[in-house]
Amino acid sequence: MKCASAARAGLTAVAVLAMLTVSGCREEDAGLPSVSPSGRVSESASPTPPAERSGPRALVDAPVAGGLDKLTGDGALTDVPVDPGEMRDGMTLVTGNYGDPDGQGAPVLFEGVDHVPEDTNERREHLFRGMLEYVRWDPELGHPEARPVEPGPLGGSVECLLASLSEDGNVICGWADEGTAAVALFEDSTLADAGELFVEMRGDLER
Repeated sequence: MKCASAARAGLTAVAVLAMLTVSGCREEDAGLPSVSPSGRVSESASPTPPAERSGPRALVDAPVAGGLDKLTGDGALTDVPVDPGEMRDGMTLVTGNYGDPDGQGAPVLFEGVDHVPEDTNERREHLFRGMLEYVRWDPELGHPEARPVEPGPLGGSVECLLASLSEDGNVICGWADEGTAAVALFEDSTLADAGELFVEMRGDLER
């Protein structure tokens, strides 16, 4: 009987030692991947990637675009200067004059639409033609050549054309992407200056 008691005591001690050993290993290995009840090793938690934009963007009636204020009062736009094309449910038309509130320099005329159902390049071409009519470009002089501009972080396509017989004058810039199309008129400007400012304005007008 004494031998049996001693044997049971020895087994109990071994069991306690084993539990302490396993507990010690778990404390030391706390940084390792845990094992799920199914026996599979779970992956270490990884940082959640930032949410990516899904779907087309929308235009906003920004109070400031590219460092220019949307003009109010006497400088505000009182009508829609260019035919925006067919407007359907869910589409938004954004227009405005942007410039110096003190009236220094000609304001930048902006017009754009979002959630365009057709090819946005076609809608941009429509807006280009409307803006050329607005500045009373003589069709007999031909159609000004649109030149590509680096679109910046919003991507899509950006183009500018010079509606002038000199190296500066009326510059019309337009963008087209997945769901929006817009144009702007820069008076007494150059292709380079207008293109750069247009891309900056787009960063405030498209979300």
